Amino acid sequence: MLTVPFQNNFTKKNFKNNLKTNTNMNSKYILILSVFAVVLFPSCSQTISTQITDTNDYNAYLTTTDNETLNRARLNEVFWSNKIEKTPDQYGFHSKLASTYTNYFSATGEVEYLIKAENELIKVNETTRYMNPSYLKSLAYNYVSQHKFKEALELLEKAETLGERLSETQKMLFDVHLELGNYEKAQAYLKTFEKFSDFDYLIRLSKWSDHKGNLDAAIKYMEKAMAIAESSNLDHLKQWSYTNIADFYGHAGDIEKSYNHFLKALKLDPNDAYAKKGIAWIVYSHEKNPDEALRILSSVTNAYKAPDYYLLKSEIADFKGDNVLRDAQLGLYKIAMQNSAYGDMYNKYNVLLYTDENSNLKDAIAIAKTEVNNRPTPQSYDLLAWSYFKNGNLNEALQIVDDHIINKTFEPATLYHVAEIYKAAGRTENVEPLKKELLASIYELGPTMEEKITKL
Repeated sequence: MLTVPFQNNFTKKNFKNNLKTNTNMNSKYILILSVFAVVLFPSCSQTISTQITDTNDYNAYLTTTDNETLNRARLNEVFWSNKIEKTPDQYGFHSKLASTYTNYFSATGEVEYLIKAENELIKVNETTRYMNPSYLKSLAYNYVSQHKFKEALELLEKAETLGERLSETQKMLFDVHLELGNYEKAQAYLKTFEKFSDFDYLIRLSKWSDHKGNLDAAIKYMEKAMAIAESSNLDHLKQWSYTNIADFYGHAGDIEKSYNHFLKALKLDPNDAYAKKGIAWIVYSHEKNPDEALRILSSVTNAYKAPDYYLLKSEIADFKGDNVLRDAQLGLYKIAMQNSAYGDMYNKYNVLLYTDENSNLKDAIAIAKTEVNNRPTPQSYDLLAWSYFKNGNLNEALQIVDDHIINKTFEPATLYHVAEIYKAAGRTENVEPLKKELLASIYELGPTMEEKITKL
């Protein structure tokens, strides 16, 4: 069954040096790593020992019908559309309408609004001959949401040349270079706006620490950023901080803190789909209560249409042995993928689905190659290695692992693929330390993975 890890960014592990690029790790290093894995992370048996959630905490958020963001977007759409109809040459109105469509997308998960926003922003940039840094950055932000990272980079480099509000541009350049796997450039940009009292710097330093595999530092800097957000009393900053720190706490094994911060996010916005998804993951992965997790997710998908929620519901249905629901949710996902507007946004999920089903494996390889071309990160190379492996091309998979993945990422889903490839290649000395780390990451990977990992 396709596993959809709750957190889809870099994993949160303090294993900066956990894997050697040298494929022949010596036994002393393996022993040290094994000890670290046992000491630093709670075992999977520990993660299911306590009840954290209480339906009384979040039930009211599951039945809320008033969505302030969506209501405001509807009013703004009418307002700015009327303005454009009366004065079509006022390009600033198109920018306002684009912002409205972006808010629509955030509230509904419907990709059509993201494309509408893109179209309005293209009009604005064409009118200003791509010479306005603010409009360039707005379009770049849209492209990041669509996973068009190279296109976003081109716009941001143009904005950087123009120079207006340069620090803001440099922050976005850090984000995009990190997404593209240009890690040296990302680090260089991070240094250009270093300021430990700045919210924007701290959240990026946290993200960088996360990328480097240092969970403790990632949490520390995110907590500092959260404190700034709370002292400023800006709801959108607090909201963002709470959901992100909740992710970090979950990966650190502090499930109760994770849960409480998802609740904080919901108190600010009862329609926060991501926060509800986070609580559903705790109920499912930590408490092994699939029915309640599905109830929470169903309350989300009534109004929020992001396709990955169907995959998560399918995984949970598989865990509880409900094949009818599993297939129905997979069917909804596949129907959604017929919409060409998604472009490359779901390449990762499509590759994992094809390889899990052992179907369309040639397509999986092709999509993975596209993803490597779009963003040559270790995670993208993992998709390609895994596709080759599932297609029976072990040597190609192994070469990619050694050249592009080992010691370059700490994401459990990726390391599981690496372990399977190493096992098939007979490199058992490399598998054992990975297995211990993966068993300590069951919460992040989800309970359907436990049996697979124990068989490594």
